[in-house]
Amino acid sequence: MAKLLFKLNGVSEEEANEIRELLDEHNVDYYETNAGRWGISLAAVWVRNNDQFEAARELILTSQQQRQINLRAEFEEKLANGEIPDWRQRLWERPMDFIAVGAAIAFILGIMLWPFLTIFE
Repeated sequence: MAKLLFKLNGVSEEEANEIRELLDEHNVDYYETNAGRWGISLAAVWVRNNDQFEAARELILTSQQQRQINLRAEFEEKLANGEIPDWRQRLWERPMDFIAVGAAIAFILGIMLWPFLTIFE
């Protein structure tokens, strides 16, 4: 009986291809299901042979840990080089967005607090 190995919902195509290549390299007998026409089904990778499940799961866990380390290092490098803007740089680039968000927050807070402020009148 097949066992669920890896869910593909919300996974980038690049990561899904890495998982497929990893399983192919290690001769794991698997198949995929897709999310269907409306995207509500389970897109996943399934192992046909239960005996291969534990080994395949370990391969994927190791791959995911290495991917996390690589992505974190890439992010920290971009952050150190100034490629990722902080909030001040974003404010300078798009001031109207910050004004609109601030106005929306003030409006919502005003509506929420209005009943409490009218009690004292």
